[in-house]
Amino acid sequence: MDSSHIIGKLKNRKATIYGEDKFFKSAVLVPLVEINDETHILFEVRSMQMRRQPGDICFPGGKIDEEDESPAHCAMRETTEELGLSPHDITDITPLDYIVSDMGRIIYPFVGRLNNIDNIIPNPTEVGEVFTVPLEYLLQNEPETFKVHVHLQPEESFPLDLIVGGENYQWQMRHIDELFYRYEEKVIWGLTAKILHQFITLIHKGGNQ
Repeated sequence: MDSSHIIGKLKNRKATIYGEDKFFKSAVLVPLVEINDETHILFEVRSMQMRRQPGDICFPGGKIDEEDESPAHCAMRETTEELGLSPHDITDITPLDYIVSDMGRIIYPFVGRLNNIDNIIPNPTEVGEVFTVPLEYLLQNEPETFKVHVHLQPEESFPLDLIVGGENYQWQMRHIDELFYRYEEKVIWGLTAKILHQFITLIHKGGNQ
């Protein structure tokens, strides 16, 4: 096979993330609400009935299903299911930068406005409670940052004899920033804090960076 034939096979394809089909894909919504003429961000506290991360603070969202037309459709669907709202109550859905996590996940975050918030009826199987934080508070208060150290450890059957260095190979250690926002008695951290920080940073920069 000559090089021109190889280039011809590749040049019209659209580049994606290698191994994307093996990633767990989800979408979330950063919900903006108006309370007493002031913009707040709404958060959920995961129900203690949830199998994964019960009691953690999060945004509405979840796994992208085959039936979802797009990540934005997933974010809206999950929000309506979790908060008991109509799709008409969610407007101005706008994408943020998607996140490829260290745990094999791709997360598509969006920002949107929730109207008729008095109609919110949280789904008790998924949502323990909801609360809001004034946007101005988040703009004025930087998160605390702590390091998580991730060390790669090969399995026992790993063929160390096939790599330079063998048993003395210097496996890299990754240093991951974990962000923490505190508001009253609530602590927002993890992926939710990362998405929140991205949103706040974009606002500080004017939104077009």
